Amino acid sequence: MALNSAFLVAEFIYGWLSNSTALLADAGHNLSDVLGLLLSWGAIVLAKRVPNERFTYGWRSSSILAALFNAVILLLACGAIGWEALSRFANPEPVASTTVMVVATLGILVNGFSAWLFSRGQQNDLNVRAAYLHMLTDAAVSVGVVLSAAVMSQTGWHWLDPLVSLVIVALIVKSTWGLLKESMKLALNSVPAHIDAAGVAAFLRQQVGVTEVHDLHIWGLSTTEVALTAHLVMPQGHASDADLDAITDALRTQFKIQHATLQIELGTTQHACALA
Repeated sequence: MALNSAFLVAEFIYGWLSNSTALLADAGHNLSDVLGLLLSWGAIVLAKRVPNERFTYGWRSSSILAALFNAVILLLACGAIGWEALSRFANPEPVASTTVMVVATLGILVNGFSAWLFSRGQQNDLNVRAAYLHMLTDAAVSVGVVLSAAVMSQTGWHWLDPLVSLVIVALIVKSTWGLLKESMKLALNSVPAHIDAAGVAAFLRQQVGVTEVHDLHIWGLSTTEVALTAHLVMPQGHASDADLDAITDALRTQFKIQHATLQIELGTTQHACALA
């Protein structure tokens, strides 16, 4: 956050002085980066809060909200950048290409290093992936700004500056759309993308003594944790604690479901939940 905040200030100042919408666009995106990092950091802290009688799962889902807000912030930034770039097309203005190239090259180093810091954790955590995408996209954007400034310095094609801004917007939207969809689904308690719901149901039906599985619900507690509840019909009676432990352990190791709650029924009455 400190590194990106310092670069944001420098990029905005030099973008203004050099009259470059591409550099200002990247500065606007860097502002969303800083806000995104703040959201991700805050969510990680909140997720560690101990559950209580009001928040029985703790604040784990705050990481889902952070990923969702990150996506929304990025898309809002895209709208502002795109509007400014379109207005510049009508009246292209001279750009201090050398200044733009120097500052954008610094941006490649700052954002590339930041993305590298997040690279390992982004594969298993949507919240971390949101921060990673912010950084990686900005590094790619800075490469585009350097190339456009180099061409402008040789050709005087100042219309390239707003054009690159629009390309930046397209890249950000493309990388953010998947994040927005996935975080929205998690916020609506959908089955996380990496969970095979049909496979989980089949696994539960294969357990000794189970004749039916119903009211199976799987959802994300956070961007890294998954919960499950299910009714298992076992006409021969209650499974032993050891059997239940074996099932929950298998759900954890095979399907990455960390919190499972199983209701055992004899099947003599209807126990369907109200959501069924």
